[in-house]
Amino acid sequence: MRIDVVSIFPPFFDVLEVSLVGKARAKGLLDIHVHDLRAHTHDRHRTVDDTPYGGGAGMVMKPEPWGEALDAIVSQAAPVAPPTFIFPSPAGELFTQSTARELSTCPHLIFGCGRYEGIDERVFEYAGTLGDVRMISLGDYVLNGGEVASMAMIEAISRLIPGMVGNPSSLLEESHEDGLLEYPSYTKPASWRGRDVPDVLLSGHHGRVAEWRHEMQLERTRERRPDLLD
Repeated sequence: MRIDVVSIFPPFFDVLEVSLVGKARAKGLLDIHVHDLRAHTHDRHRTVDDTPYGGGAGMVMKPEPWGEALDAIVSQAAPVAPPTFIFPSPAGELFTQSTARELSTCPHLIFGCGRYEGIDERVFEYAGTLGDVRMISLGDYVLNGGEVASMAMIEAISRLIPGMVGNPSSLLEESHEDGLLEYPSYTKPASWRGRDVPDVLLSGHHGRVAEWRHEMQLERTRERRPDLLD
């Protein structure tokens, strides 16, 4: 999978060199490129924003740098398939595990990290002529920019790529994979500071363990995310 990221803060994504994502890049499972939007400006101040038409607070990101940046990325990438553009936005669809799994099958993702009051709407319209466009929100809150959201989505998506996680079966028992939250986990020692591991997990009875874990999933989901049970 190829992933391109456009941001006015490229160093933010240096963390992609570490952990499982970094290992996946080293193994060739991920081809990640981070681009500075200001590299596509042509004034000495490297301006990427301007005042909004119609008035209002804040500034809006200009379409010209974005157009040039997206053109450059699309022309550089191998034309395997049209890219999928992802623009993090509180006005977008909600990002879920299902979304992550869907996007993990895309050969080329391009993340556009907006700032200020957002990006000129015409950028999204133009991107739609180059590929698929998805406006995606992490949740019902507002961040300062799209970098944090892009990082979260990149990690959630990339870990679903075959070969990314050492034990693929572990992905099947996580929260949201079956519509429920994950069951609680325990390890050695069996007793710690007066707190004991549930007896069923020490029984060696796989059927009882599986039943207990499912009951814990239901209980935890009812308590913390009853909306998922609907």
